Amino acid sequence: MQLPASVQEVCYCYGMNRDAFYKYRKRSVRRKTVEEKVVALVQNERKEQPRMGSRKLHFTLKEQFKSQNIKVGRDRLLDILRDSKMLIKRKKAYTKTTNSFHRFYKYKNIIKDIEITKPNQVWVSDITYIRTQTGFCYLALITDLYSRKIVGSDLSDSLALAGCLRAFKRALWQSRPADNAIHHSDRGFQYCSNQYVEELKKNGFQISMTEENHCYENAVAERVNGILKDEFFLDQIFFNIEHAKKATKNAIDIYNNKRIHLSLHCKTPNSVYKNN
Repeated sequence: MQLPASVQEVCYCYGMNRDAFYKYRKRSVRRKTVEEKVVALVQNERKEQPRMGSRKLHFTLKEQFKSQNIKVGRDRLLDILRDSKMLIKRKKAYTKTTNSFHRFYKYKNIIKDIEITKPNQVWVSDITYIRTQTGFCYLALITDLYSRKIVGSDLSDSLALAGCLRAFKRALWQSRPADNAIHHSDRGFQYCSNQYVEELKKNGFQISMTEENHCYENAVAERVNGILKDEFFLDQIFFNIEHAKKATKNAIDIYNNKRIHLSLHCKTPNSVYKNN
């Protein structure tokens, strides 16, 4: 039976001295320990934001890295996530819920060239679907364009006007719109309806709507819909509407208070909204 080679013999075969071998092994053990700590921190952070990407993770965890004396750059973090099969695959396909073929008046897009300088200057609205085992329900959202904060929402089992009105009234109850604030939406019949338009005018809002390319002219509202589905699992099939409502409420709370935005210089919507 052949005995295993000694460290000295292995080093001789590879042209390496023992000191270099032990240094390499020590670095390897240290690197493995760092990777395990990083993976644990990422897993903990993703308990509430399961689809947070590497760039935001690096920003969010930098204080924890510092406190644990972990030196990990963004590229190194990306390598660790890739090796651990923890990279996020983005989803892009969503069902269109806009029906612009109706008899109601369609307003012009008046936010194309204005500068957004403060919260509650422009609110953007949109509707997206949520699946349940008993059918579809529909999430109406009102988002502050400056801070990206969701200021009003409603989930119902119908595409009818009532859900959009409830979302708007909740936004009014929670926020204080600026004078001559603008409400921007697509050309869906809910937003063009006489009752919704009258509610906007009664509360002093100017009315703005998309004109041609819905996904570009209402990009922030579309993006918020995508974030809630893509990052907070609102794209799954829920048991019923009550289950969907609980998941939606939790997703919006985390989105507003914990999810950082690169467009907000890595701040959360609520912090930008309150500080301004």
